[in-house]
Amino acid sequence: MKNKLLWRLCAFIAVGTVLLFWAIAWLTNHTETSMSFIDKAHQETLYSYGQEAEKIYLEDGEQALAAFLQEVKTKEDTWLAVVNSQMTTFADTQMLDEFVDRFQIGRSPEWKIHLYFSENPVMEVPFVDDNTHFLIQLPQRMRPGSLLLATRLTLQIALPLVILSLLSFMLYRHLMTPLKQLENATKDFANGNLEARAMAAMPKRNDELTGLAQTFDKMAQRTSSLIYNQRSLLADLSHELRTPLARIDMAIDFVEQDINREQALSSLRYEASTMRELVEDTLTFAWLNTESPQLNSDDFDLVELINVICEDARFEYPDRTLHVDTPECANIEKSSQLALGQALENIIRNALRHTPEQSKVSLTLTSDNNNYVITVKDEGTGVPESMLDAIFEPFFRVDKARAAKNYVHAAKRSGFGLGLALAKRQIAAVGGDISAINRAALIKDNALHRDASATKQTGLVVTITLPKSFMLLSQIEKSLHTK
Repeated sequence: MKNKLLWRLCAFIAVGTVLLFWAIAWLTNHTETSMSFIDKAHQETLYSYGQEAEKIYLEDGEQALAAFLQEVKTKEDTWLAVVNSQMTTFADTQMLDEFVDRFQIGRSPEWKIHLYFSENPVMEVPFVDDNTHFLIQLPQRMRPGSLLLATRLTLQIALPLVILSLLSFMLYRHLMTPLKQLENATKDFANGNLEARAMAAMPKRNDELTGLAQTFDKMAQRTSSLIYNQRSLLADLSHELRTPLARIDMAIDFVEQDINREQALSSLRYEASTMRELVEDTLTFAWLNTESPQLNSDDFDLVELINVICEDARFEYPDRTLHVDTPECANIEKSSQLALGQALENIIRNALRHTPEQSKVSLTLTSDNNNYVITVKDEGTGVPESMLDAIFEPFFRVDKARAAKNYVHAAKRSGFGLGLALAKRQIAAVGGDISAINRAALIKDNALHRDASATKQTGLVVTITLPKSFMLLSQIEKSLHTK
């Protein structure tokens, strides 16, 4: 489900709002109901007035009752009367006009009082004979709901404020907890902890904030990888530069002392050229490794490019056989002729350099619906299985004890262990892939079981897969991503 956080927040707010209105309505109704009854002490007072009036009326007569009623009226500042069931007053009392009009007496002190009526109700305390009634308009001091305004303000303002503040705090915690973890991871990463990640401390959830943390982790992983690679590259480059620099110093000493002057100058030229090649290849590798560009501006014939590179390689290695098996043409679109040419040149020359004299290197170009597959096989000693992936790392060499003659004869581009590393990045930049396997390991492949001589073959097999069109590759990747 998309926008999970949006739906979660909408549900949280909707449910919280409904609960808020329900709580306010229930509390308001419950509170007002509980406040609508006369206080127990006041009820007892009203009952005591009625009982006292009945006692005075029965024992002392109507005149004494009239005096008592006048005393209570003055004390409570309210209206009161004693009537019979025919609504006839006595003891010098009179009925209120509204009671005459409505033909009703009063209500029991235990009944509910309507808090929103402006006038106080008339309360009734019947005498024992049930034909005489003591009526008194509820004194203002006994009226319930004196705290109604404060209660309504509390229920309608303070309560919603508290509940909304609680909901806001819960929303804040729900949103800020992962953001805080992301902030802490960002601070740690900025302070130099390249292993800091946000998802490690992220609460278990699956929404947009989790996606943000995952994106940060991917960024941190790539950034830390680039930093580690740059550090390693600088360390390796500085190490590789020490030898030619030492030889340059030695050649300068020879020139200054006029010892083998021509040989020293030749050595200077060679070492300067070697350092230039090394620096240029290192900068190219760093650019490819850092930027991860997509090189897709050229359309060309792959067969023609292979033939040109192989002709140059045959000229450079005349004592080895380079066999090429390609179709008449292989058009490739949206690629890079320069990057692919440099990569193929490195791979072919690397194969020739590691192949003994009078031996053979074979290159085969095949195709399927979407890709071209280039296979380069040499007859060298191969590579230890544990190092097959490492040969594509910069400055890695299986044999680091290089002889001086190999510096002059071998291609300078791959003499420092940068050739295959550059080739891998260049091929990746045109949307391709490269892998290596020992020829001996291919014996286990069913496709080579038919060749009995394969059991005696040694060397390395490098396989390059190139998309026929970078645009087609993008469409395929987009289709897979959509699925």
